[in-house]
Parts: sequence; structure tokens; C-alpha cells
Amino acid sequence: MNLRVLIAARIVFLLVKLAVFLSIVWLAASAALYGIMLLPPAQFATVIGKLPAQAVFPVLPFASLWSWARAGSLDVGDIAPDFNLKTHDGASRVRLSEHRGQRPVVLVFGSYT
Repeated sequence: MNLRVLIAARIVFLLVKLAVFLSIVWLAASAALYGIMLLPPAQFATVIGKLPAQAVFPVLPFASLWSWARAGSLDVGDIAPDFNLKTHDGASRVRLSEHRGQRPVVLVFGSYT
């Protein structure tokens, strides 16, 4: 067999091994990130704050994993879970169950800036 063919075959073999290794590392890191996303919010914030964002966010499927981890279990027509929140001015609190059956309630998350 020609020496060039042997070298080319060896390079291909090494590249395949590298691709398999990197795939396993990527899957393990994605699984670990998913496990972190299942933590309660305070613990999640503590752990994710210590990860290097430049290494994690461009490489791992953060948005997809987040959608799966925080999907919830509500279906169309289910009763919304009760909550107790401060009003926008902080003067009082609002509880969803106080308005159930009386009038529609709209809960808006976000910024108006």
C-alpha cells in the first residue's frame, strides 16, 4: 500500500475519533446544563452565574434546553396557578384567586422602555 494512502487513512481515523470525543463532551455538557436548569430559580442563578458565558451560550443549545426545562404542565383550559404579587407601585399585593370568576386578568411580563 502507498505511504500517502496510509497517512490519509490514519488522519481520517484520528478525525473521526476527535469528532466522536467532541460529540460525547457536547452531549455531557448539554445534559449537565439541562440538569442545572431544573434547579429552583435561586440555585440556578447561583450556578449559571459562575459559568463562562462566552463558552456556554454559543456552543450549547441554551434556548432549546430552557424551553424543555421550564415548559410547565399547563394545558389550554387549565386553571392558572394562584400567585401573590406586589402591584406596580408596590403599595399593595394582588392575589389571582381574589379575581377568579369575576373578570379577566392579564399578567404582563416585560419592560415598557
